[in-house]
Amino acid sequence: MASTNDLKNGLVLNLDGELWAVVEFQHVKPGKGGAFVRTTLKNVLSGKVVDKTFNAGTKVETATVDKRTMQYLYADGEDYVFMDLETFDQITVLGGTVGEAANYLLPEAEATVATHEGVPLYIELPTSVVLEVTYTEPGLQGDRSTGGNKPATVETGATVQVPLFITTGEKIKVDTRDGRYLGRA
Repeated sequence: MASTNDLKNGLVLNLDGELWAVVEFQHVKPGKGGAFVRTTLKNVLSGKVVDKTFNAGTKVETATVDKRTMQYLYADGEDYVFMDLETFDQITVLGGTVGEAANYLLPEAEATVATHEGVPLYIELPTSVVLEVTYTEPGLQGDRSTGGNKPATVETGATVQVPLFITTGEKIKVDTRDGRYLGRA
């Protein structure tokens, strides 16, 4: 149990049997009445975002979330298999839990896997990854970095918008949060 005065970004709360991560919080002390804490919470499993207000000093139940660095091994149908780098234990993470991160996940890549009571909740990738372009339309003479974008398929199968001068076989840096092209690698 923790007090609402102890809230911080990233803390996971157990409210009504569901896990909610604190995205944003603000302590408010109005001139009249008691102080309160305004929070934005994100459901860890469904991704739903809600705003919730607590009275200052209210006790809230925190959840223990274990974050470990793991290595992605292979895809097993819809699921993904990761190996703990300390214990070498392998765990299977459901495809729905991996979500969009699968677009930037290469075998042997490291990711942070968050678990609660042994159940994988979500995975966090580094903010950028280097991927090889497996196919893109050839560029034309005179193509410049400011000339526009074209779609390129990378080695994971994802499609990334890249500048016209990028060719097949080049390695590019991609932002894992929104899939943006960041530059050549």
